[in-house]
Amino acid sequence: MERIRACLLALTVVVVCGVAQVRSSASDHRYTAGDEVPLYANKVGPFHNPSETYRFFDFPFCSSAPVKEKKEALGEVLNGDRLVSAPYRLDFLGNKEAEVACKRKLTKEEVAKFRTAVSKDYYFQMYYDDLPIWGFLGKVDKEGKADPSEYKYYLFKHLIFEILYNKDRVIEITVRSDPNALVDLTQDEPVNVDFMYTVKWKETETPFEKRMDKYSESSSMPHHLEIHWFSIINSCVTVLLLTGFLATILMRVLKNDFVKYAHDEESADDQEETGWKYIHGDVFRYPKHKSLFSAALGSGTQLFTLTSFIFILALVGVFYPYNRGALFTALVVIYALTSGIAGYTAASFYCQLEGTNWVRNLLLTGSLFCGPLFVTFCFLNTVAIAYKATAALPFGTIVVIFLIWALVTSPLLILGGIAGKNTKAEFQAPCRTTKYPREIPPLPWYRQTLPQMAMAGFLPFSAIYIELYYIFSSVWGHRIYTIYSILFIVFIILLIVTAFVTVAMTYFQLAAEDHEWWWRSFLCGGSTGLFIYAYCLYYYNARSDMSGFMQTSFFFGYMACICYGFFLMLGAIGFRASLFFVRHIYRSIKCE
Repeated sequence: MERIRACLLALTVVVVCGVAQVRSSASDHRYTAGDEVPLYANKVGPFHNPSETYRFFDFPFCSSAPVKEKKEALGEVLNGDRLVSAPYRLDFLGNKEAEVACKRKLTKEEVAKFRTAVSKDYYFQMYYDDLPIWGFLGKVDKEGKADPSEYKYYLFKHLIFEILYNKDRVIEITVRSDPNALVDLTQDEPVNVDFMYTVKWKETETPFEKRMDKYSESSSMPHHLEIHWFSIINSCVTVLLLTGFLATILMRVLKNDFVKYAHDEESADDQEETGWKYIHGDVFRYPKHKSLFSAALGSGTQLFTLTSFIFILALVGVFYPYNRGALFTALVVIYALTSGIAGYTAASFYCQLEGTNWVRNLLLTGSLFCGPLFVTFCFLNTVAIAYKATAALPFGTIVVIFLIWALVTSPLLILGGIAGKNTKAEFQAPCRTTKYPREIPPLPWYRQTLPQMAMAGFLPFSAIYIELYYIFSSVWGHRIYTIYSILFIVFIILLIVTAFVTVAMTYFQLAAEDHEWWWRSFLCGGSTGLFIYAYCLYYYNARSDMSGFMQTSFFFGYMACICYGFFLMLGAIGFRASLFFVRHIYRSIKCE
């Protein structure tokens, strides 16, 4: 255990220092009058489909200078960022008025492409000195027109940049379109376009250290904070009441059981046993498919460790708004470095269950989560390639991820498995297991696995569903989420409720003389992941405007992987809590 603690401490230091170094390398440039400040065009896409984005110059924009691509980090590529030099030159303190950036004659096909983009509310994103800016490509004039065929489509050709500076640093930038400078795209006819821009510089007292604050203000406004805290209080009160109610019942029933069993032992040793004590010779009988069970436990423990490290980084301020790709970089790096935890947990538990083929168990552990994720990625990446979207990963990035898996993830998994196998720890069972299992009595339908999973998953889901909307709006929309402290509290509540509800379900199962609780506790603990995926269906249809095959497949494909990860993580939490509970109650009675 000391060795594991040392490894976790070293991992924390490596991750925090590494991502902090990424943060410190963010733009901290100082400029003098006339210096060229980098302006990069990032991507273009429909506003309601956040995954469906395209390169800026996939559309018929023009540029007066050769287009240069910016070298991007792994996380930026995974985020779909493809930065190139923009057609506008915004020199430091250089005011410009309606300057022509470039001219282009649009063909019929290019006019139709722009018109389709404008009809679908396409927006563009740029970065100026690492500050994000957005704008729409054009507008649709629907005023006074009932028939869609009468709509007028216009392209904005004049952008107005307003930049705030403090001494020698850029503090803020906004962009808006000139409503009077429009190009009519309604007809399929060639048209000449002069792309123009205006630059206005203004001085501000805002310090450089606070220039990113405006991007997080939307999620920190009193109205949103009030809703967030209401959701937290609502969850806490609901959870405390229900948990307290269940705890009171459970403790009273257990106390009565202990008194009854102690009295039975004193009065008549040959008296027939009933309830959970009756199955003391079967309750620690190893589960079926113990290799798969150990692999699921190892993968769930790794994902719990991954989530904990992500929260640590979020709470220390690493994931500030529009720190491009920081979250994806952290996920890839931490998942690779924590694979040893999965190998150690799975192999050690598998050996405790007297398993012999630990190599097969390690292969199963390594592929249990990565396998479905890889299949999903292959399908979705193929879809993105067909759409020519920026979500399609370049071949070089795929090679890098493969090398990380081959040179870091797999070796650490194997080393963790070898360490787990060599621990030679025995399974701690307070009662001896009989040679032959008892027959489980017939149970009513609501005590079967699926109804029990539904009951066990509902309470934890009810504690987090309000916060889910804000998370989904951030991940699958354009809302900014920065209140990680509230999210961390919700996560802690989720863990507590999952553990307690699973323990309660396990007790009721044992009281019904059903001793096959191992898999049931894992499935009941992880069932919240199924509820989250059901919420995905509701969010897609009722709370979002996403559409199209690519966006739909990306949403449901990657959310299936995320919910599967939650299933494994919460399943491991539920089983650990149930194992602790079962050991405790059987240690408290005399059983041969």
